[in-house]
Amino acid sequence: MTKKSPKPKHRLILLRHAKSAWPDGVADRERPLAERGRKAAPVIGAHMAREKLIPDLALVSPARRAQETWKLVREALSKKVAERETPDIYEVAAERILEVIRTVEPAIRTLLIVGHNPGMENAASLLVADGDADAMGRMKAKFPTAGLAVIDFDVDGWDEVAAGSGYLKWFVTPRSVG
Repeated sequence: MTKKSPKPKHRLILLRHAKSAWPDGVADRERPLAERGRKAAPVIGAHMAREKLIPDLALVSPARRAQETWKLVREALSKKVAERETPDIYEVAAERILEVIRTVEPAIRTLLIVGHNPGMENAASLLVADGDADAMGRMKAKFPTAGLAVIDFDVDGWDEVAAGSGYLKWFVTPRSVG
């Protein structure tokens, strides 16, 4: 991909769910957002709206904390976004996330995945070969809850996305944009 491609053919947005609570006796999949997460998710949503990072499709983990994060982010966006609850991204390795990405129809130009670590962090590291130096440094240092990576690809379809084929455009956290 050309380093300074002003208009990428496809854009992937990886969003780690916001901070979750750990209530006693609640299964991992049912853990809700903590108060901090309920505050952080709208901050990221507002940033996405300001920067026009509006996905054509959102693939969201079925875990309650990911669903709640997406609901709060979605409320801040200026348009309705198609969404799919996607069990194949719940607590999986980066390679599995890449497999899911490759199944998305090419007409989807901007794809959002709302998932979990270490999958989100590892998927971003797997896919990014180059990018904004500051963003690369922040992402490599830590991919915290509600962290958002924006990766551009110069491909005609998602099935062409491969390890090392992406350019990291942005990496933000609620703290860095809030």
